[in-house]
Amino acid sequence: MTEKDLSIGKRKSEHLKIVAEKDVSYIKSSLLECVHLIHCALPEVDFEKIRTETEFFGKLLRAPLMITSMTGGTEYARELNRSLAEISEAKGIAFAVGSQRVIYRHPETKKDFAVRKWIPNGVLLGNIGAAELVNYPINRVKDLISSIEADGICVHLNPAQEMVQSEGNRNYTGQLDAITELMEILDGRVLIKETGAGIDPYTLERLKKAGVKYIDISGAGGTSWTKVEMYRANDEKIKRAGETFSDWGLPTAFSIYAARMIMSDDVSVIASGGINSGLDVAKSIALGADVGGFARPILKAYLDGGIKKASLFVESLIYELKTAMLLTGVDNLKGLKNVPRVYTGELRQWLNSYGWLGEKED
Repeated sequence: MTEKDLSIGKRKSEHLKIVAEKDVSYIKSSLLECVHLIHCALPEVDFEKIRTETEFFGKLLRAPLMITSMTGGTEYARELNRSLAEISEAKGIAFAVGSQRVIYRHPETKKDFAVRKWIPNGVLLGNIGAAELVNYPINRVKDLISSIEADGICVHLNPAQEMVQSEGNRNYTGQLDAITELMEILDGRVLIKETGAGIDPYTLERLKKAGVKYIDISGAGGTSWTKVEMYRANDEKIKRAGETFSDWGLPTAFSIYAARMIMSDDVSVIASGGINSGLDVAKSIALGADVGGFARPILKAYLDGGIKKASLFVESLIYELKTAMLLTGVDNLKGLKNVPRVYTGELRQWLNSYGWLGEKED
């Protein structure tokens, strides 16, 4: 490998270590605590008959959950990806691998991402950065999907993170055109995702115009990737920028609501960024999401107790989601989207600033 390629693998290893060991959480919250689902004391619901299935990338998930992109290109990531894919298959949830960028120069690293054997029937998504869409022929990006037999590909947007990487991208022109071209080539099998800073209404409008059908808002409130980069920076200017922008971004709850207000009804909205419980998933779905995504919580569970503990974490999310559904008197996800709820505190201020409260509920 070239020195640059080796640095990519080193960076991915550093990311895993920092995320697992350091305080990389936002100071600001996801604002999901400002979403209050109304308790139903007489639910008339049979817990065992609650349905949590949802369609995603043309397949049926048994629960509206996805393990979102983390890493790739390192030996440990290969083991991690295979284990998480195995869990996803067993629990009927979706799984997305980390950035496949390194495969461009070194096809042998494909084995770190090729986990279809471990998730033969479930939804498996590839991953590439929006910057790579500009720098590489679109057909090569398409090959990333077939190389791991994925159902589609995540295109991640991470300008805040890149700006506090010494080796990060500084040119963001042409990315929307590249996304539009990729959408056409892949017949819409593209999920556009942020990486922890949320997606703003202006960008949502442009993605809607481009025809995007899957979007992960990945809001602020979970892992701060600017803070992650702060920990690994050697350049003092970059380290200072990482600290300055460590709390940058739009809260998860606001971005979920914005996505549902702006995007068409047939667009799948994934809520990630501070999703730590099944109640968080339930609140996200009530806000307008279709799927709840998570990464760091299951990574920590896996590092603490392997597949067994990571599987238990997913089981807990599903149990808590179904409990929230019972306690709001619904037995399916469509009902959960329409349960009574109250918005308070800072989230209410965010929504009022766009004049949204009252259009759907107050």
